[in-house]
This record gives sequence, C-alpha cells and structure tokens, in this order.
Amino acid sequence: MKTKPAKTKNAPTPPPSAKKASKPAAPWLKWLSPLLCVVAVVAAAIALLTLEEEFLWKLQELNLHLHTPLFFKQQMVVAGGLLTWLGTWFTEFFYHPALGVAWMCLWWAVLMLLASRAFRVPLKWSAVLLVPVALVLITVVDMGYWVYYLKLRGHVFVAVMGLSAACALVWAFRSLPEGKWLRPLFVAVAVMVGYPLFGFYGLLATLLMGIMGIRLRSYASTIVAVVAIVAVPLLCYRFVFYQTSLGNTWWAALPLYYILEEHFAYYVPYIIMVVFFVVMAACYGMLPKGNVKKPVLWALAHVVLGVVLVLGVKQFWYRDYNFHKELRMQQCMERADWEGILSEARDLQDEPTRAIVLMKNLALFRLGRQGDEMYTYRTGAKACNTPIPVNMTQVVGCSIYFYYGLANYCYRWCLEDGVEYGWRAEYLKYMTRCALVNDEGRVARKYLDLLKQTRYHHEWAEQQEKFLNNRQALEADAGYSPVLHLMNFDDQLSSDQSVMEKFLMYHFVNHHSDDKLYQDQSLNAALWMKDIPMFWPFFNQYALNHTGENMPIHYQEAAYLYGHLEKNVDISSMPFSQQVKQSYDAFMKMAERCQGMTEEQMKDVFYPQFGKTYYFEYFLVRNQKLY
Repeated sequence: MKTKPAKTKNAPTPPPSAKKASKPAAPWLKWLSPLLCVVAVVAAAIALLTLEEEFLWKLQELNLHLHTPLFFKQQMVVAGGLLTWLGTWFTEFFYHPALGVAWMCLWWAVLMLLASRAFRVPLKWSAVLLVPVALVLITVVDMGYWVYYLKLRGHVFVAVMGLSAACALVWAFRSLPEGKWLRPLFVAVAVMVGYPLFGFYGLLATLLMGIMGIRLRSYASTIVAVVAIVAVPLLCYRFVFYQTSLGNTWWAALPLYYILEEHFAYYVPYIIMVVFFVVMAACYGMLPKGNVKKPVLWALAHVVLGVVLVLGVKQFWYRDYNFHKELRMQQCMERADWEGILSEARDLQDEPTRAIVLMKNLALFRLGRQGDEMYTYRTGAKACNTPIPVNMTQVVGCSIYFYYGLANYCYRWCLEDGVEYGWRAEYLKYMTRCALVNDEGRVARKYLDLLKQTRYHHEWAEQQEKFLNNRQALEADAGYSPVLHLMNFDDQLSSDQSVMEKFLMYHFVNHHSDDKLYQDQSLNAALWMKDIPMFWPFFNQYALNHTGENMPIHYQEAAYLYGHLEKNVDISSMPFSQQVKQSYDAFMKMAERCQGMTEEQMKDVFYPQFGKTYYFEYFLVRNQKLY
C-alpha cells in the first residue's frame, strides 16, 4: 500500500514568473565598456603614428613655446591664455611623434575620467565617453592645410584640455554639499576664474553647471550661470583683455576657420561637443546603474556606438596624397636630405602640386643633376585638395626663397606670417639663416637666443652659433655655400604679388650675375617660362661655361624643339644625341595621330612614353603660375 506525503498547509507556492526568471548577467560584463575605451585609445594612437607621423612633426615646427616668464605673460593677455601656453608646451613633444601621441592619449584618459566623475556615468556605460574623445581627434586629423593658417596656438591640445577643465569644474560643483548659497557662489567664482584661464571652455562649464543646477534643484545656480555667461566676458573685454575683438569674446580659445570667408563645416565637431555635454548635464542621474541585465541589448548598443564613431572619424580624417607627400619632402629638406626628397618624388601616385615639383627641382639643383633629371620625375600642377585658398608662400615659400638665394624675401615672409599667424620655430630658424647669409650677426644672435629657450630646437641653435661673425666657415659649409652663390646679384626687395614660382623664375632671367651657378638657374628658369627668344642667350652662356662637358639631356631637348618651332637659330651643326632626335620625331608623329583630343586626354596618352621629356612639359603642362 502506497502512502502519500503529508501536505504542509502554510508552504508558499512560488509564482509562475519565478520559474522563468533568468539569472542576472555576470558582474564582470560591466568591465567590457572601459576595456573598449582602452582599445579605442590605443587604436587611435597607432593610427596617428602610422598615418600622420610627418603631420605631427610639422605641428611642432609650426609651434613655439619659450621657457621664459615673459612668454607665459604674453599668452595670458587674452582669455584662454593658460590653455594656449599649455598647448604649445605639449605640442613641443611631437618632435618625437610617439612621445607627443602618448601625451595626447593621456589627456584623452583624463577627459574620460573627469567626465565620468562629473556626470556620474556608470562603469558599464563608460564607452559613451569615447564620443568627446572622437570629436577631439577629428579636430586634429581633419586639419589638412589649415595647419599653416590657424592662429590659435597649441590648438591640437587646447580642446581636450579645455573640456577636461570644464568637466573638473562641473565635478566640483556637483560634489558640493547642499546649501542655499554655496553652489551659486561657486558658479560665480568658477566663471570669473575659468573664463580668463580657459576662455570658451570656462563658459561651457558655467552653462553645464546652470543646466545641472536644475537637476539638483539649485535654481539660483542656474540664474547666476545665465547672468555670468553674458556679463563676465563683457567685463573682461572692457577692463582686462585688450587684444580680443568683441565678436570673438565668447569664442576665445576656439580656432577661427576663416581666411577670406568662414568655413563653417570645420566647426561641426565643436558644436557636437557642446551638444553632447549639454545632454549629459540634462540627463544627469538618468543612466541605469548596477550590473548588466540585458547583455544582448547592451552589447548591441556598444557595437552601434563603436561603428558610428569609427565611421565618423574615418569620414573626417583628412587623407590627401599630395599634402602628406609635401610634408615628407619638407621634413627631408629640414634635414638637408636632398636624396630623400628625390626618393619621395620617384614614387608619385598622383599628379603633383607645384610645391612638390619645386622641392624636387631644388633637390636636383643642390645635387647638380637638374639638367639631366628635371623632367624624369612626374610633373604637373594639381591644385591643393582643400576648400581654402592655399598660397604656396605659406606652404614652402620661406624655404624655397632661402635656398634659391632670395634671403630678403624669405625673411620678409617669415616676418609677415609671424605677425599674422603667430611666431613659430620654423620662422625663427629661417630668419636666423637669412641673418647669417646677410652677415647680420647681431640679428642672428637674437633669434638663436630665442631658439635656445625651446625644448628641442636649442641644439640646432647651438650648431649655428659657429657661423656667427665667421664668414669663412659659412662660405665653406655645404649647406650655405650654394645659397651664397645665388645671392651674387643686385638685391632689391620688391613685391612678389604672392605668386612665388612665377616671381622666382622671372627673378633668375631678369637679374644679371657672373656666377656660373646663378647662370645655370637662369637657363632652367627660361625653360620654365617657355620663352624661345629668351632661352637661346642662356643656352649659349651655359655652353661657354661648361665647355668640354656633355650637354644635359633636357637642355638638348629644349634646343632641338625650339630650333624646329622657330627657324631663327641654326641647330644643324649642334651635336644632339640620337635619343633626343628619336623622341622628338616620335612625339610629333603621335601628336598628329591625336588631333582632336582634349589636352587632358592627350596627357594620359602621351605620359607613358614622353612624360619624362621636355616636350611633354612644353606642350602639356600648364598652370605653373597657379598660386
């Protein structure tokens, strides 16, 4: 006989939902979000070092931080001066790109930490703080040719430091104990201190504190914030800072993307930054805390966020082949690595800008191979890939003018750009070189003393000191000697009308010099001008100066071409090489077959066979006088 167990009267019956309840997700899942932050920062650092090494080098060349009390005082005469002083200090470290990127990554980490504290972002949602980091990164990598024109000093670090300062002020405001006047008083003090030191970012912190005041039911803080945002900048403009225009008073410490007109698209990352932090302040305390309860949705949200940020940064990342090629060639020029410039010029994958062509020709001149190799490299006149009106004098003007012996024009542009865009280490270096070749020892000493106050350029300054008041050493130096040869003319400063290449070529054909090196450059300038009557005197002079030597191939090509185009000079007795004659005949036959094509179509057809001849240059390369 089976017996049934006795039923307990008071035993609770479990609800149906309890049987279906799932176990909470593992607590360690919340650490995946900060791990994503670490991976993202490391990936950004690797991308910067891989893709932008020469750009980072250029940033510090166009930067100047003097380790003197006077330099600090000069930065503090405008709102946000502390940020520019610190920004120039950190930018110095891009002399070693890896070190500069390490500092940048550290500041990104500081920004995320302070933002998480200020807005109480739960650990499992910390990946959302990659949004401002991505925006800060975009302000760096979308710069392109703006690197030559932005007037805000230390701008690469200013945004991340300014946002960090704003988050620190908000954190301090939020951490204050509740009281009727404590928080409003803090807002007033914070804006009066924060605006002079941090400019726009001090006002942003005030705005965020005002919004958070509503969430914390400190309405007096909100009122004080609104009044302070309007009043404090006006008072500082009236009584403290005299070097800021009224229109820029509220935007101090933000870069101005303006040359001939405003380029609004470059402000978009800054606008999104403000919107992001306003939303964070408005949603303070609303992000869910605790462990991850819906791991699938949580992971999906992180994937979407990561994809959006990666695609956004990639979309705004400025990757222009010619721009980066120019930077690498400038880097070689600063090291006097002329073979390095030619190595960069050999593997061109696109039609080059005129800046690339000029640097290549300069390297050939310094190596004594211009007449034989000038057109063996790809040539062209492609416009810069940028919406701003780029002038070549801002890109390579100072260096080209100096190395071609126009020291006064180099000095003039360094001086004018220094006044317009701020003093930079690159300008001081070329002004030093100009003073040395002009035998102005006291002027050179002034710039050397300034450079000796920098972190990484003091060694260069100490090396140049050996040339002070020592003309013999200067003339014997391999770097300065060719420049001195090209300065053997009656130098008079006039205007180049900001058309550097055209002015340089006209200079060589219109100024007389007995120096053979100068006369060789006059012949190359005549080739550039494609002026047949002007070419023959310089060609004959070159033949006299180099009697018994082989005539360079490009000079032969020009003489053979001009002799056939205009019958004013008898070329029948000139010893042209068979290569020159055969390439000319083949070029003209192909020209007959290509009648009816546009010039651009003919370029593509002719380049594989004739792209390395003067014939191609003469007929199919235009717009050398672009900028």
